Amino acid sequence: MDLRKIKKLMELLEESGLSEIEVKEGEESIKLSRASGIQPQENVANVTTPQVASKVDEDDVKDVGKKDIPDGDVITSPMVGTFYRSASPDSKPFVEKGQKISKGETLCILEAMKMMNQVSAETGGTIIDILVDDAEPVEFDQPLFIIK
Repeated sequence: MDLRKIKKLMELLEESGLSEIEVKEGEESIKLSRASGIQPQENVANVTTPQVASKVDEDDVKDVGKKDIPDGDVITSPMVGTFYRSASPDSKPFVEKGQKISKGETLCILEAMKMMNQVSAETGGTIIDILVDDAEPVEFDQPLFIIK
């Protein structure tokens, strides 16, 4: 595979927004990937089905492994992406620990494939804990907030 083809693949990777591309040509193959340190952009879409688990039990705590999760309703990530507490690095966070929230209020933004997706509260209550740090990658169904 010549250098021109590799450069073209690199350009394609950048323009497409993909995080990884792999090409096999005969016996030759190349796999390109890029880091996920992407800054939030202005385009924001609503996530229509945030996941709300019932009560936290000991099995959930073992799955998270990082922190002890207090009692309450768990708001989990509806997708794989990057967690952002605010709309931009200069703006204040959507919610803080101890803040009272109402149903439908925006809790955070998850970036997935350069799309910003708002995660809204399914129920009202008080934010007991925020389980993810700003700009941290999250997995599907990973606990994000505890609301009581």
